[in-house]
Amino acid sequence: MSILLLGKNGQVGWELQRALAPLGRLTALDRHGADGLCGDLADLEGLAATVRALRPEVIVNAAAHTAVDKAESEPDLAQRLNAEAPAVLAREAAALGATLVHYSTDYVFDGSGILPWREDAATGPLSVYGRSKLAGEQAIRASGCQHLIFRTSWVYAARGGNFARTMLRLGAERERLTVIDDQWGAPTGAELIADVTAHAIRHLRVQPQDAGTYHLAASGFTTWCAYAKHVLSFARTVSPSLALAVKEIAPVLTEAFPLPAPRPRNSRLDTQRLQATFGLMLPPWQQGVERMLAEIL
Repeated sequence: MSILLLGKNGQVGWELQRALAPLGRLTALDRHGADGLCGDLADLEGLAATVRALRPEVIVNAAAHTAVDKAESEPDLAQRLNAEAPAVLAREAAALGATLVHYSTDYVFDGSGILPWREDAATGPLSVYGRSKLAGEQAIRASGCQHLIFRTSWVYAARGGNFARTMLRLGAERERLTVIDDQWGAPTGAELIADVTAHAIRHLRVQPQDAGTYHLAASGFTTWCAYAKHVLSFARTVSPSLALAVKEIAPVLTEAFPLPAPRPRNSRLDTQRLQATFGLMLPPWQQGVERMLAEIL
């Protein structure tokens, strides 16, 4: 199997390099490209030419405009990277008979209610980022190419910055932290996303009828405040010598931290369809977070 991976140095892309390597011949690109190949989502013609040159059987797009607040001031760029580029990849995949794997987000929903979002729930993005990601999904479906769209949320990885690292840093500097407690979701590791992706690609080779859109997140739900408490409590347990000054983690409402892009209050994703279709059991969010903390501490 020949695979083209875009966004190889992002959180998910980095893990995908590991997870996809055993499946076949992997060409992994970042936005700088290599050997005359283009991995820059802003270069639509270059992307198309790269797909035509490589003729991959699977295209995995782990690149995107993910700066949620910045997208509010650069909507054209967000639209190009998150909607127009996936449309080009889908068009080329359809022409080749290739499979396109793409990652989307809970931001395609309006964040209302308390129930986990199903794949067929009505969308209603609140932000430029969410609207651009939804447009990318719609373009992929309209192309007719075989595809897997994975909507995920609250993604983290041991590599690079993440919420847990921020809490550890602030916990070392301050005695009191205030953390949002009215947004709900499931912290989901890039490692888990990559492993599920590889499994799903193999599955689709045998059962192509299972292509489509799936929600992919660790099991269970929490708030950012409870997440922070878990991170700091676990850090104290596994690393007693860690210098943490924090004595209180106080819950606050979203309005305490005004940002350019509105955040969904309800980022819970219903993953039953993915688990039933691919024969998987998604682990509790705490398991992945603790593994990541054990690695970085």
